Amino acid sequence: MNLNYTAEELAFRDEVRAFLDEKLPADIAAKVKGFRRLSKEDHQRWQKILNEQGWYATHWPEEYGGVNWSPVQKHIWDEESSRYGAPRSVPFGVNMVAPVIIKFGTEEQKQRYLPRILTGEDWWCQGYSEPGAGSDLASLKTRAVRDGDHYIVNGQKTWTTLGQHANMIFCLVRTNTEVKAQEGISFLLMDMDTPGITVRPIITLDGEHEVNEVFFEDVKVPVENLVGEEDKGWTYAKYLLTYERTGLAGIGISKAALQHLKELATRRTKNGRPLIEDASFSQRIAKVEIDLMAASISNLRIIASVEGGGMPGAESSMLKVRGTEIRQTINDLARRAIGPYAIPFVEEEMDLDYDGDFLSDENAAPVTPQYFNNRKLSIFGGSNEIQKNIVSKMILGL
Repeated sequence: MNLNYTAEELAFRDEVRAFLDEKLPADIAAKVKGFRRLSKEDHQRWQKILNEQGWYATHWPEEYGGVNWSPVQKHIWDEESSRYGAPRSVPFGVNMVAPVIIKFGTEEQKQRYLPRILTGEDWWCQGYSEPGAGSDLASLKTRAVRDGDHYIVNGQKTWTTLGQHANMIFCLVRTNTEVKAQEGISFLLMDMDTPGITVRPIITLDGEHEVNEVFFEDVKVPVENLVGEEDKGWTYAKYLLTYERTGLAGIGISKAALQHLKELATRRTKNGRPLIEDASFSQRIAKVEIDLMAASISNLRIIASVEGGGMPGAESSMLKVRGTEIRQTINDLARRAIGPYAIPFVEEEMDLDYDGDFLSDENAAPVTPQYFNNRKLSIFGGSNEIQKNIVSKMILGL
């Protein structure tokens, strides 16, 4: 495999860098590079800039407003935008439900929802996991019963990321209890303002309100909000999850985090010398950097393999497992690098405009909450243990 960029790809990289130099708001980049929290307005402001450039939906067909980049161009964008401190796009609309609507939705659904995803008029969240139905998603209990021109939905979803901001949710619901679990599930689109929907916050270990519980009590959903066929939602869910898992590898984010780790290790001392010069610690950094380089190459290869219009299979599970392990390792090394400063944590330090005294130094403040938050990486999108089972069945035939 030739790992050198062509002249055209180098020109594209220069174009990306020029765009980021000119258009990326400095305050947003400072938050991202400092691992501070981003507001809904921050995400919407950056999305508007990307959409005006025509660079928001990087893998949609051009007929729906996509940019139709090659896999290498997507890779370049991921690397450069992460290096500059651009936020990652909130994936639930543009990267998750949109591909399902494009492939399985009606023309009316495409015309109604896709433009609103591009403009940011709709903020989507994901209704998959339930209490007792996480990695074993097929055991979900939320019911949707057909009543004339509507479905009546009752049940509960949990770990709904950024659901407090969303006005739309895509849900897996059980529409048939007389068949095997995977065959009785449907894929519904719901307006979060519909009577009977309640959102309750879940505050995570890092002190953040990132996830929620969502309750459905006699919620009326129009039948035209069904995507594809009734009871075929498991097929659409698997299609969506392959895109989610590939994105969870976070190669560009890991490279930025690795650079931050090296900066921490350069400033921290051990026995009067920079920690990065400690043989044991520098060996750990070198190992994770080698692993990250290998994952980056695998990412290019996997994306290129589906350039012709197919969808990733077991490879996305492989990349999800390895990518999340690498990100967690980098987080752990950063936590070790700041030593005793990993213990104190003041929530307000996560705001860019915080002007109080830091219990540690400013660069160490986000390390502990980031370490705690990213413990989830190996669980959501299908736990890594489940992904290994998928790989063993699809590739090894076990």
